[in-house]
Amino acid sequence: MGVVVVTGGAGFIGSNLADALLADGDQVHIVDNLSTGNRKKLPAAATFHELDICDGDALGALVESIRPAMIFHLAAQADVRRAIEQPDFDAAVNVIGTINVLEAARRTDSRVLFSSTGGAAYGEYAGLPIPTPETADARPMSQYGMSKLAGEGYLQLYHRLYGLEIVILRLGNVYGPRQDPHGEAGVVSIFAGRLLDGVAPRIFGDGTQTRDYVFVGDVVRAFLAARTAGTGEIFNIGWGKEVSVLDLLEGLECPMAPEFAPARVGELQRSALANERARQTLGWQPRVGLSDGLRLTHQAIAVTHRDPDARPPGALEMLAK
Repeated sequence: MGVVVVTGGAGFIGSNLADALLADGDQVHIVDNLSTGNRKKLPAAATFHELDICDGDALGALVESIRPAMIFHLAAQADVRRAIEQPDFDAAVNVIGTINVLEAARRTDSRVLFSSTGGAAYGEYAGLPIPTPETADARPMSQYGMSKLAGEGYLQLYHRLYGLEIVILRLGNVYGPRQDPHGEAGVVSIFAGRLLDGVAPRIFGDGTQTRDYVFVGDVVRAFLAARTAGTGEIFNIGWGKEVSVLDLLEGLECPMAPEFAPARVGELQRSALANERARQTLGWQPRVGLSDGLRLTHQAIAVTHRDPDARPPGALEMLAK
């Protein structure tokens, strides 16, 4: 197909996307500083560049040498807790880093597909419709949501000012193979990892808080569909269904009682994303239901649990079994 760049391609979503792009015939260049990404997730057929998107000069020089048709911008600071504790770092990565990507794309006329956030961008306020459409006011309740929304604003600015082709995907709570079970984000993988370790899951709050859980394979298909979407478009990518934390534990068939801890600042009580625009415009809809997605995620984490030195299986591999 063509030459593409995936920032954050050594991470959870990015490595799954890189697999799919390679399978589609693209020449894939991955940019990642490995701060949260992992070399073991990198596909062998991709070209890897260990580089920080906050280094604008190095990123610009690399993109000019590659001259990709598209940049899939997934590199981010995605930990809500760290964003609250270090808002300057969060903004440096999610705002300045995104500006650096846009400057590089402007010089090479590369199309930019941006991984944004759904629930964290919309926030929570009286009158907010749930499931939430793209037309709703965005009122973030965390520094992370605010920095991602600021990144969206810069994409739209570069579209207006320079005619840069951009598409924004506001993702629900993505889960699936290659999500870190020992990280600070990703409740599905954390629960699955604790169960494999024989440790009771920990719930912050009372467990009734809801999110819109979407399987990473479905998110990858949304990025592939967005390659030919109209420029300047924003799409929610989720199921449009609320699922509680307690529902997740039931779906994982947790054999032990969970531990409960106080609710955390910046966490929403309810979130779900309306996906009609993606259905109508991209021809996309989620395919992997929660029960199947939880099963595939648990199986993939179990593989890594048995052989931590192997490349973690991705969504394409698990779906093919």
